[in-house]
Amino acid sequence: MSSTRDERVDNALQQLLERLVPPQQPPETPSHADQRWDEANELARDLLDREREPGVADDVNQAADLINRRLVREGDGRPERASRFGGLYSRLLAQPVLGQKWGILYFLWRVSEGQGVDGHGIDARLSVDGAVRVGRGDGEQEDEDGDEHNGEEEEEAVFDEAFARTGLPRVPKVKGSGSPRHSPMRERPAPGRPRPTQQTPLSSEAQPEHNGAAGKREPSEAALLRDLPFTLQGLASTNLPFSDKSSLKLPPALPVPLIALLHALAEPSLLYRSLSEFVESSEGGLVGQSLRSAIGQELRSYLGLVATLEGQIRRALAQLDDSLPHAGLGKAGVTLKRCVIWTREATLGLRLMSMVVESTKGKKGGELISLIHNLATSHGDAFVYTFAERLLASITRPFYNMLRAWIYDGELEDPYREFFVSENTDYEDSGATSVWENKYLLKDAMIPSIVTPDFAQRVYLSGKSLNFIRYGCHDSAWVESYSKEASRELKYGDTANLGQSIDEAYKTVMARLIWLMETKFALAEHLAALKKYLLLGQGDFIALLMESLASNLDRPANSQYRHTLTAQLEHAIRNSNAQFDSADVLRRLDARMLELSHGEIGWDVFTLEYRVDSPLDVIVTPWASKQYLKIFNFLWRVKRVEFALATTWRRVQTGARGVLGAVSDKLGADWKSARLGLAGMVHLVDQLQYYILFEVIEASWSGLQKAIQNTASGTVTLDTLISAHTAYLRSITRKGLLGGAGGVDFTAQLHELLKLMLNYRDAVDGLYSFSVAEFTKRQEMSARIETRTRAGRWGLTEADDDDDDPASAGNAKSKGAGRPRKGEGFDESVIPTLLPLGGGGADGERNVLEQLRQRLRSLEVDFKARVNVLLGDLACQPDVDMRFLGVMMNFNNVPPKE
Repeated sequence: MSSTRDERVDNALQQLLERLVPPQQPPETPSHADQRWDEANELARDLLDREREPGVADDVNQAADLINRRLVREGDGRPERASRFGGLYSRLLAQPVLGQKWGILYFLWRVSEGQGVDGHGIDARLSVDGAVRVGRGDGEQEDEDGDEHNGEEEEEAVFDEAFARTGLPRVPKVKGSGSPRHSPMRERPAPGRPRPTQQTPLSSEAQPEHNGAAGKREPSEAALLRDLPFTLQGLASTNLPFSDKSSLKLPPALPVPLIALLHALAEPSLLYRSLSEFVESSEGGLVGQSLRSAIGQELRSYLGLVATLEGQIRRALAQLDDSLPHAGLGKAGVTLKRCVIWTREATLGLRLMSMVVESTKGKKGGELISLIHNLATSHGDAFVYTFAERLLASITRPFYNMLRAWIYDGELEDPYREFFVSENTDYEDSGATSVWENKYLLKDAMIPSIVTPDFAQRVYLSGKSLNFIRYGCHDSAWVESYSKEASRELKYGDTANLGQSIDEAYKTVMARLIWLMETKFALAEHLAALKKYLLLGQGDFIALLMESLASNLDRPANSQYRHTLTAQLEHAIRNSNAQFDSADVLRRLDARMLELSHGEIGWDVFTLEYRVDSPLDVIVTPWASKQYLKIFNFLWRVKRVEFALATTWRRVQTGARGVLGAVSDKLGADWKSARLGLAGMVHLVDQLQYYILFEVIEASWSGLQKAIQNTASGTVTLDTLISAHTAYLRSITRKGLLGGAGGVDFTAQLHELLKLMLNYRDAVDGLYSFSVAEFTKRQEMSARIETRTRAGRWGLTEADDDDDDPASAGNAKSKGAGRPRKGEGFDESVIPTLLPLGGGGADGERNVLEQLRQRLRSLEVDFKARVNVLLGDLACQPDVDMRFLGVMMNFNNVPPKE
């Protein structure tokens, strides 16, 4: 291990002497040159062999006390400088990285005293003739006899005396055989003076520039400095050629320190070449081209530094003196090491730009801006922050130009799809709904980090609204005037003005769009018309329409004609309050037939239609139109059942005082049961209609009205109106028993109940027809008896008894009708039966009545069972209104539960 260390020391000493001791001069003999080399070598080895112990102990407090005393002494007793030193001393002690704090303080104290660092003041100088002269700090020349020991003892005495005065203790010398020592330099053979090597003569082109002295390194530092400006610009030179675009070839004969300096200078050269290639390329979008422009501007600043450096080098090379060591290059003020220092900050900038270029591959637009912005915000170095901010100011210009065109003109100027708003390539123009919802998309990945998501959403809505006003509402004149008045320049760094501009543009555009919807296109009026006509809110109109269409809709669906339905619709409008609506509203209302199916009647396929065109169809979307149609068909069916039950109920109540009262002895119990069933069904339908029309539709309409009326506050947007209208329809379909709430299909249950009510109505109508037939039969019998009695014959015969019901015969007898004599008019029948009964005679009549009774009873049982299921499902719903509907339907046990 020690031998390896000795070899390294010898090699280092050899290289040091080769640099310091001048080579053989032209008038000098080789023996004289060898003598100079040997003297320098012996002096250096003697200095290395001396036992250098530390002059002081590592007492940091004592060193600080020395400095403090000196500051007080030089400050005439004033403590300001000493107090300031105390603060600096405390900060020095708090630094955990510095390990030799006492050495730092001791060094500063000795420098302030004007002495050498080691206290000995040894100074080695070179004479004019190249001989080595070794002297002391006091200027006395040392004797040539080499009596170093006496000088060392005197030096130690002076040194001890100096430290005794300050009170610093001496560290005792390490003595003893066990102390670590290395072999003395004198015991190792000294290397000889290097001789110049014999070289083959070179051609004039390959001859080095400086070849005066044998053994001089090639190329010289002056030659390297002359080529350095070209190298820093990425251009090849004689001494520093580029082997390829990513590597620089250095001369092989240069010493290691120069190689290290050239390595440091090669980095900006190679970085400049790669960045120049990037700047000259034309790939990427507008933001990418702005990045190239910004980097190109930074490279031009770098070239300005290179030009300044080239001027300094030329002036330094013009002052070279070949008679001085290194041609006096150090005195000229320009060396390779100074060039490294001068280009250090530029190298950092080139390094950052190269890192940015590598990181931005495959990124564009907002992604690229976010990358550089994150570099500025997440890095603590002020140089990196300033550099990134300077880049952002340049590369964000295309972004802010696109932003300005979007929020002030409603136009998307983005040929490379770099903006966070993009046009949908799959968009098909099928109305205002598709224009508003599908024409433009918001890309979250392209939102730069310099804006917040809420800010991006406002920008997206502002531009989309302007575009919709221009092309959907056909109000391009206002857009042009607004753009001229409100347009302003947007730039990076002006955050306050930018946010204010976006907020103002957002409020202005939204207010204009809502104003157009309310005034020019009468949104509220059309929504009210939809409620009145498709949600059956106009009661007198619906009642007249149903009465006028009842006879037509009872016929098969394939026998319905469009002109007939249209005529009846106009009749209902002229004879109701609907006639006072605007012509535009009535023009949009129409009657049409749905798709026909086999066996359907007019009630099943009739529907009303309210046509909504652009731009109102952005709110009343095709989905909303289907929901309106669905709600109308359901309410129309409920209204039909109510109309049918009401018609039958009026007939039954009117007949109870006439026809039905006359046959109450035979059918009184049946009509009592039928009236109870009809009353239960009427109650169910009335409660269902009340719930849907008032509890559901009116409550939802109130919420929609509040959303529309909030437009004056400036917080309502077109998306808000669309969402409010969608929520309005969803609330109606969900709470109106038209959707599967909680997994229960109320629509199917209600359709079955309504169908069952219509069947029950038909059965009641059959019982009423039977009652009328019975009443007619009795009237005929009474007329026959009266006629026969006037003729002097028996009022009833055996043949009449066989044909008539025994109960009817009993009634006839109770009326006091006489019985004709036996044998008179036996086969005569003056008035035939008006209602033919199946099976003939009393048996056929009894069969028909029994069938009617069984059908009514079965329908009542089925109705009660289905109602119980419906009430049970309603009781389990989470919505309070739906649970209360079940309570209202079952009020006073109507219909009663089993």
